Amino acid sequence: ENISDFSLNITDCTQIVVPEEVFFTVAAAGIVENLLVLIAVIRNKNLHLPMYFFICSLAISDMLGSLYKTLENIFIILCKMGYLTRRGDFEKKLDDAMDSMFILSLLGSIFSLLAIAADRYITIFYALRYHNIMTLRRALVILAIIWTFCAGSSIAIALFSYEAATVIPFTILFPLMMFFILCLYVHMFLLARSHAKKIASLPTSTVHQRTNMKGAVTLTIFLGVFLCCWAPFVLHILLARFCPHNPYCACYMSIFHVNGTLIMCNAIIDPMIFAFRSPELRSTFKKMFCCAR
Repeated sequence: ENISDFSLNITDCTQIVVPEEVFFTVAAAGIVENLLVLIAVIRNKNLHLPMYFFICSLAISDMLGSLYKTLENIFIILCKMGYLTRRGDFEKKLDDAMDSMFILSLLGSIFSLLAIAADRYITIFYALRYHNIMTLRRALVILAIIWTFCAGSSIAIALFSYEAATVIPFTILFPLMMFFILCLYVHMFLLARSHAKKIASLPTSTVHQRTNMKGAVTLTIFLGVFLCCWAPFVLHILLARFCPHNPYCACYMSIFHVNGTLIMCNAIIDPMIFAFRSPELRSTFKKMFCCAR
């Protein structure tokens, strides 16, 4: 808030404010959609596979992002109404808890995407050994390690968020992990193209290869949507920490609410990609709605 107030004095850019009703509507839609994905995977035993468990992990991360923005807006409304103050001890702890939730959502999304990418890589290039390499138990252990690390990191980063030594590694982690996933995808597609030529004469292998490549394309869409929705907010964090008084930085920070809305849009788009690209999940949704009716 202090940075925003100061920014108005050094830049001609008008701060763009998104109505609170829009925030709550988008956040609620994201929470409901991802909750439906979790319920669908739990109910359909055919979806009890490592890949769908990793997708559930991504859905939980999206839900946390929407929940964070919802609580943040409730906190701001209560402050405006005078029920809470901006500088009190309770409010400081509440703010740290919400920041921790935001960081947990971001780290959970990054590592879930990484786990999904690794799972697709194994599926495509080690298809015959996939069920021995990526067992259900091993997938659950991976998810437990991911969320334990993300929870610990989010608490540490939220508590020491004012230290440059904390902000720099956090912001570097985002492009570093995205670059690693991108390299993995490029390597995957290049090798898949080479393998496709070798197995073109095998009908069953070709069908299997196409199915796996369809999964890789789906996850590439996830990655693109994630970058478009989260990168502007991460850039905002960097600018707010290292050049808050620069007019150009202040002008970019005037669209803070728009960047926050993009995060919640990610939570809405991901389940749509699940439903559109996965016939099994789409069929489960239809059965769920038919039973409800």
